[in-house]
Amino acid sequence: MVEPKEHGITRDDISDAALAVLDGLHDAGYRACLVGGAVRDLLLGVTPKDFDVATDAEPEAVVDVFGRKARLIGRRFQICHVRFGREIVEVSTFRADPANGDTEDTRELDDAGRVLRDNVFGSIAEDARRRDFAINGLYLDVADHCIYDYVDGLSDIEARRLRLIGDARVRYREDPVRMIRAVRIAAKLDLALDPEAEPPADMIELLADVPAARMFDEVLKLLMHPAGPQVYRMLRHYDLLRPLFEDTMAVLDSPTGAASEALIEKAIANTAARMEANKPVTPAFIFAALLWPAVREGAANLEREGMPPAPALASAQSQVVSRQVQRVAIPKRFSIPMREIWQLQPRFHKRRGRHPERLIPHPRFRAAYDFLLLRAQVGEVEPELAEWWTVMQDDPSTPKPASGTGSRRRKRRGGRARKTATADS
Repeated sequence: MVEPKEHGITRDDISDAALAVLDGLHDAGYRACLVGGAVRDLLLGVTPKDFDVATDAEPEAVVDVFGRKARLIGRRFQICHVRFGREIVEVSTFRADPANGDTEDTRELDDAGRVLRDNVFGSIAEDARRRDFAINGLYLDVADHCIYDYVDGLSDIEARRLRLIGDARVRYREDPVRMIRAVRIAAKLDLALDPEAEPPADMIELLADVPAARMFDEVLKLLMHPAGPQVYRMLRHYDLLRPLFEDTMAVLDSPTGAASEALIEKAIANTAARMEANKPVTPAFIFAALLWPAVREGAANLEREGMPPAPALASAQSQVVSRQVQRVAIPKRFSIPMREIWQLQPRFHKRRGRHPERLIPHPRFRAAYDFLLLRAQVGEVEPELAEWWTVMQDDPSTPKPASGTGSRRRKRRGGRARKTATADS
């Protein structure tokens, strides 16, 4: 147990919504603790993104305490979401640890050892031992504001080390996503990855069996972050991208893969810089970069077989995306703009007539132009092409391309001139 004056975390460091949940459960007679990433981040001097709560109240009891603000979710691990304003606080019940031998293991496992269902409740100490990493097994009790440590997580905080609780192979088999979580947490918080926590090479393919929808959420956490470039490097180091982006990896492993890798790295760095500057970002841009190498290669192969460029690009897109969503689901709100970014690339080569002025108003023009810049930086297209489009947008004094025949007055039958259509019409 660590006293408040020793750990230095105050109520001012905790969000109002999390305090409302903690106090509400405590006032109802339950034990309520801030747990996991929030405690870890506060001890490391990082502002938490989310505040999670653990309690001895069972999920239905949490609903009884908060009424319509609470909603039960999950089958594998039933938890409760409590909403206060725009913030949702995740509340989980202390779960039993079958590994201690005192509790019957009633978890539902598949043939590979993955946990399919685990809703056996227990004590706070048991709950700590069944968490993934020691630094996530720290509890800040709202009753006395002390931190409770049952897994020696505080020593890992001091050493800035990421260590698994229990046998690494067992824990990774229970939930293969822990392998990429280890990389994400270590990279984002600049922690040393304990040697025993390094993802085993012979277990990486287990990630291919994780539901595609869940993997989409995990990929966003991995790469849509200011530390995205560091995370990407660690993913490549441990070969964790292979089961997630199989088509992309086939290109990166080829003799010509260096330029494709450079494009992906620049796209991730671009997104990270925009997030640091509080500028808007979209997952569509990251996914466009991750899958473009496979799309480009697929289109080139189809063209060599005699298919015209435009149909070849469209067909390659459909094939790559169709295979990709089996591994990492991409919702249509991102896959549609992703495909538009690709589809606009050939149009940048059309600089005569009215093509430019028709392209610039396109709602996806800016993202596609940024993508063109990346392609120019890695040598995929001539730098002069990207420079032309930059000047075209940014320098109003630059003469516009000559208009086509669309502005000529044409006569109707009978000799009457028809008015030229305006932009407004």
